Amino acid sequence: MSEVDTTGESAMGPAGGPPEGAAGEPAMGAAGEPAKDAAGAPAADGAGTARQTRPLLEVDDVVMRFGGVTALDHVSFTVNEGEILGLIGPNGAGKTTCFNVMTGVFRPTTGQVRLNGRPLVSRSRHQITRLGIARTFQNIRLFPEMTALENVLVGTDARHRTSVPGALLRLPRHRKEERAGRAKAHELLDFMGIGSTANQLARNLPYGDQRRLEIARALATEPALLCLDEPAAGFNPAEKEELLELIRRIRDRGQTVLLIEHDMRLVMGVTDRIVVLEFGRKIADAVPAEVRSDPKVVAAYLGVPDDAA
Repeated sequence: MSEVDTTGESAMGPAGGPPEGAAGEPAMGAAGEPAKDAAGAPAADGAGTARQTRPLLEVDDVVMRFGGVTALDHVSFTVNEGEILGLIGPNGAGKTTCFNVMTGVFRPTTGQVRLNGRPLVSRSRHQITRLGIARTFQNIRLFPEMTALENVLVGTDARHRTSVPGALLRLPRHRKEERAGRAKAHELLDFMGIGSTANQLARNLPYGDQRRLEIARALATEPALLCLDEPAAGFNPAEKEELLELIRRIRDRGQTVLLIEHDMRLVMGVTDRIVVLEFGRKIADAVPAEVRSDPKVVAAYLGVPDDAA
């Protein structure tokens, strides 16, 4: 079935851009030269190793106002292909609003968002889905009365090309897509470590498995960019360690990851670069080691003494 919004409120999407290079080979910029990060230096992986890549998503001078409240104030940053980018900031900084603008939930007051050079502002959620953005939510949004397998199948449906009449008549193309979707769904459940839950209702799964199931559903749409909104919320330390490794494995599958997370140990341990928002404004964009010691970031989280204000 076409034009499916898999959560009812969000856009999750298939890869819409050019394929990445062979495993282990760096992507190159438009002019054939290594891409640089926002500071002009080669992009680095989570271990601080330089990686060469190109911009996948561009957030360009975005302003988002709700009445008299400015949630995003001329925010600009890029997400480079193949990296894990952290988007952090105190509560109310505008992180989730930024996700909502990128995925078509909100239309920005001014500014533009581009995926592989294609403008996203004014596109519908299912169009953004097809172009290649998937997301999860702070609060889990599964279909509770459907099985884990059925939840992931909803995600695979975003890639199907069968028409409504074709699905109703169960034409050969529809049956072929259903078989492929079911195989993909099982593969993703296994990848997430919850393959044994395929036939269990989503509402009966433990909290951690529900989190993993939501990520599996997003991955089922074959996104170029996977946006994770506080995926470690409610996890214990052991589960957070597993999540850190999972995010790396997702990147190794070919997905670029944009991560909102309040657990700084997880963010510093898994991201290649971090963008920091405060009161809707970008105050930092650098590798984790630089962000950790940035006085503006420290002040945003911890405040400053009265005599230093």
